Amino acid sequence: MAEIDHFTYGPVTPGLAYALSVLGALLGLTCTVRARAADSTARRAWYLLLAAWAIGGTGIWVMHFIAMLGFGVAGSEIRYDVPVTTASAVIAIGVVGVGLFTAGLGRPHPVKIILGGTFAGLGVASMHYTGMAAMRINGTVSYDDGLVVGSVAIAVVAATVALWFTVTVRKPVAIVASALVMGVAVSGMHYTGMSAMTVHPHEPGQLTGSTAFALILPIVLLVILVVVGLVYAVLAAPTDEDRAGAAYLAERIASRPALSPGPGPGSGLGSGLGAAGFGGAGEGVDQPAARTGQVPGIGQRQQPVRFGRRGRKNRIQRR
Repeated sequence: MAEIDHFTYGPVTPGLAYALSVLGALLGLTCTVRARAADSTARRAWYLLLAAWAIGGTGIWVMHFIAMLGFGVAGSEIRYDVPVTTASAVIAIGVVGVGLFTAGLGRPHPVKIILGGTFAGLGVASMHYTGMAAMRINGTVSYDDGLVVGSVAIAVVAATVALWFTVTVRKPVAIVASALVMGVAVSGMHYTGMSAMTVHPHEPGQLTGSTAFALILPIVLLVILVVVGLVYAVLAAPTDEDRAGAAYLAERIASRPALSPGPGPGSGLGSGLGAAGFGGAGEGVDQPAARTGQVPGIGQRQQPVRFGRRGRKNRIQRR
């Protein structure tokens, strides 16, 4: 058997893989919290799709690929079949999405969580071994059946616990703690599956496919775009405080009294103004008031203002 090294670059690759797994779980759980608070089925489905991208894409598949950068086989180069590698990413996102929709739509129920977790866990294990099948090495790969079963069991339990987190956690501290636990579970499943692998070398030959470092740049760019998009979607979503404020404003607007209609053509104000404006003898406003520009209130009678010498003198004294 060929010697296998899972930590070619030391703790760098497992540490980075774990950090990406926690980041994906953190964004995914935040999206599921938004999904539970959504006011429509369409908006809830949208946030569950974002959570599937975060957990299945970044939290599981990218973690798997980064961890594979530290994988090495003595005496053989390692290349990857690009279509099969892409298929493993699609599997990861798809099965996590199905599990999230199973457990997240409608009212939460333990049976729904178990069914969704079982399906997602089996799918995540399929993703892992599909990604391993994408490897091209100078040797024949075989697996220990007991460790394979153990890795599948870890995947199912981890997926079920993750779905339980998605329908229960709400507070930021609980979200962070749950993401840390999910990162441990995903990493444990990966390295358990990797430890089940043995390689029987044969004569070196020409390998097809792409190297891991040739794929790392587009994967990193994709991860950055996905993370930025998810962060923007999470920050742009209305919070509970925003919805409460909008409801309060709507209630205040609805409780405002309706404005009373203005005086009609037959009201006393209209007749009084009409008398003043057209020189009528009505009791609304006297003619001298119209000349001075002083308009009385409704129902009040304006006293005439005289502009003789005594009137001017009195006005000057009052000033």
